[in-house]
Amino acid sequence: MTVVFDWQGVDVRLGGRAQVQALQGVTLRIHAGERVAVIGPNGSGKSTLLRALHRLVPVAAGRVEAASRGQAGVVEAGRRQAMLFQRPFLLRCSALNNIRLGLWLAGLPWRATRQPAWAALERVGLQAWADRSARALSGGQQQRLAFARAWALRPQVWLLDEPTASLDPHAKREIEQLMAVFASEPGATLVFASHNLGQVKRLAQRVLYLEGGRLLADLPVERFFDEAILAQTSPQALAFVRGEVG
Repeated sequence: MTVVFDWQGVDVRLGGRAQVQALQGVTLRIHAGERVAVIGPNGSGKSTLLRALHRLVPVAAGRVEAASRGQAGVVEAGRRQAMLFQRPFLLRCSALNNIRLGLWLAGLPWRATRQPAWAALERVGLQAWADRSARALSGGQQQRLAFARAWALRPQVWLLDEPTASLDPHAKREIEQLMAVFASEPGATLVFASHNLGQVKRLAQRVLYLEGGRLLADLPVERFFDEAILAQTSPQALAFVRGEVG
């Protein structure tokens, strides 16, 4: 089975001279095709973990192995990854051109960007807003556009940092549907941070629980939400699930 991420004892420190230990001794392995939720209290290191997986922040210590296919050789180091945030970073242009510019920056000639950009808008149901300023869209539409811009580049790995946290219930359902659809594509891997335990139950196969920068639980979703198992595995995670830790 293809290993996408393989960490051994990873530390991440942030903040220049006055450094903060954001992650400490994190060991994990994520395989292609998995749907993994990252949960924990505010400040637990969820965003830092995702950013480090996407190489937006450097690892200070520990070992980050190249992804491998076991006996079949090594996965291309430059595998396609996409990271989406709670608040999308959109350019000051139309919805369509946000996607076209992403494709152009990835190396596609400008004239060749229109068709795949339009297909990406159709994929998320935004073709009627193609010429609308991206920043004039609603919050849910902006997040759908961010998904379309990423999907146009055909990522193999999706890293999502609480993509539904600031949305109303209807928009959350739409984004959850997109997460499920894109995660079901052949070879796709989904790693997402969330405070919504219902969303975790609906979308994840596996749960990572972080607290204070440490990985305190790593369980299949059905075992994570079994309180008897969690009490033996991680009392801290049990307290979080019960709402005793915020």
